Amino acid sequence: MTAAQFDFAPLLPAGLPAPAARWTGLAKYSFVGGNNDPDQVPVEGLIGAVNAVLRREGQTLATYGLASGPQGYRPLREFLTKKLKRDAGIDCTADDILIVSGSLQALDLVNATLLARGDTVIIEQDTYQGAINRLTRLGVNIVGIPLDDQGMRMDALEKALADLKSKGITPKYIYTIPTVQNPTATIMPESRRAELLKLSQQYGVPVFEDDCYADLVWDGKRPPALYAMSKTGGVIHIGSFSKSIAPALRVGFIVAPWAILSRMLALKTDAGSGALEQMVLAEYCTPHFAAHVPKLARGLRAKLDTLMEALNEQFGTAAEFEDPKGGIFLWVKLPDNVDTLKLYQAALAAGVAINPGPEWSTDKAYAGSRLRLCFASPSHEQIREGVAVLAEVCRKEFGVPARIANVEKQVRA
Repeated sequence: MTAAQFDFAPLLPAGLPAPAARWTGLAKYSFVGGNNDPDQVPVEGLIGAVNAVLRREGQTLATYGLASGPQGYRPLREFLTKKLKRDAGIDCTADDILIVSGSLQALDLVNATLLARGDTVIIEQDTYQGAINRLTRLGVNIVGIPLDDQGMRMDALEKALADLKSKGITPKYIYTIPTVQNPTATIMPESRRAELLKLSQQYGVPVFEDDCYADLVWDGKRPPALYAMSKTGGVIHIGSFSKSIAPALRVGFIVAPWAILSRMLALKTDAGSGALEQMVLAEYCTPHFAAHVPKLARGLRAKLDTLMEALNEQFGTAAEFEDPKGGIFLWVKLPDNVDTLKLYQAALAAGVAINPGPEWSTDKAYAGSRLRLCFASPSHEQIREGVAVLAEVCRKEFGVPARIANVEKQVRA
């Protein structure tokens, strides 16, 4: 006789997210997630770094925090101070940095420190799905600001701030991805960054700057970080090694004034992020990061070219997009009659995984015919084949495009 299985359902608190689906593997043609190019992971360099740092400092693994304290492995934080100064213009010390378990933990810590149910935040209309989902689960009111080809529009931001002030509402922060925005890949110019900081100070609202994709600018030139430009210390800056080295390492960081960083540190009760990952990154990145990233960017740019060529060949004018200045994503607009939430299901059944636009936007109608494609992970061959399959599915489901590979489809007798 088989015993009845224990039922946990009555014990679950209200407000939990829907249960996760079982993992069934990647799609044959996967254009989803923030995965990177497997051929560009510096495996040999990381192996050398593992051996060197473990032989030299392996015994520090016996101590929580590697004897560097709760903010993370000090050599990694010292590497970051030099990198951030060189690349983003940020002048900080190792004590201004908190190492976290990927930028997702950074989002959680900032939110846990600043937000309560019913608060209001301002974010970009099209933005990182992980940020939107977290705010929704927290019961926070989200105000989305439209973007143009230079990022968040300052006229729309100023109007939103004024409208909220007239209602007696002060947002807790303005969340922005100013350098290689996700999903639009725009880069906010320095002049607009100055406008954003001026509005932030005028209305007394801090800026939450997500710089996770900033290393992947094709020409290697980027405007200074908002954190670097701020004269008042009203910016919290986060970054990650997920896009520059490898996402599975789960190492990110927060740069912030001690008054707020200390409050986040008090909430980071996990006894420290993965120590070995931090040790290896510090050992590898100190001598190799500056040479590795341009090589990675060149490989990603080549994959983007393949993706854009494949879309032009298979979709023609039915697929609209701008040529990104960096990153790993292409934000694509299909004709208005295409519902990318439905396209997602049909495409997945055919072996193609895409990110439907509504999941990445505060305006579901605006994003209804848009989709985000990650071009970093699939090979050039998989990109071409996957786009061809996606076009065929789209044509069957929505009659778009009418032409595939610039050849009118023939009806067989």
